[in-house]
Amino acid sequence: MSDNISVLVAFAAGLASFLSPCVLPLIPAYISFITGVSVKDLTDEGDKKVQLNMVLLETSLFCLGFSIVFVLLGATITFLGSFLSAHQDIIRVAGGILIILFGLNITGLVKIRALQQEKKIHLKNKPVSLMGSFVVGVVFAVGWTPCIGPILGSILALAAMKGSIGQGVVLLCAYSLGLAIPFFITSVAINSFLRLFKKVNKYLNVISIVSGVILIIVGVLLVTNRFQISF
Repeated sequence: MSDNISVLVAFAAGLASFLSPCVLPLIPAYISFITGVSVKDLTDEGDKKVQLNMVLLETSLFCLGFSIVFVLLGATITFLGSFLSAHQDIIRVAGGILIILFGLNITGLVKIRALQQEKKIHLKNKPVSLMGSFVVGVVFAVGWTPCIGPILGSILALAAMKGSIGQGVVLLCAYSLGLAIPFFITSVAINSFLRLFKKVNKYLNVISIVSGVILIIVGVLLVTNRFQISF
């Protein structure tokens, strides 16, 4: 049961990353950048079928790029956690405290300077060819913004407490899926997204606070050993 809850938490964390204030407003720009099509042309009804096929392919490669990086991070951190399994109680408490700090930072109750610094890697121009979208996805993952960092860091902390690399990989696959699905939906329904964004934009702070509170709850459950993690 706890494994299923962990997967659901990871998937929800992916959705929360998409909805974070430093990602959601930039989604049209991301899609325009990876497809090479302006936002104006993306919203144009002309030649929709050809455009849709191209957008789907480019978005798939972009999502594959960031998913591979996240899954590799999960596999690596789980290996380290498994290696240190003799100290599982220390890892559990330390991981729980770390997640609580991440949650406090996201809610804005506590500002952690290290998490406020941007760690972006910028690409001024997209590399040519379809592989360019894959490369952009890799860069997106490696240079995540402070908004994604605490959420992703929390899932990596959960992965570190898993008993096998496979379990850690499953968690990061769920996280990547939670982040990728909204990208796909947005890429094929950009007009609807732009209309919806105008309504959601004023609630971004609320979304951040809710995401932070969820992380704090998960962290407290870990520290008190009520969120069971099997080694």
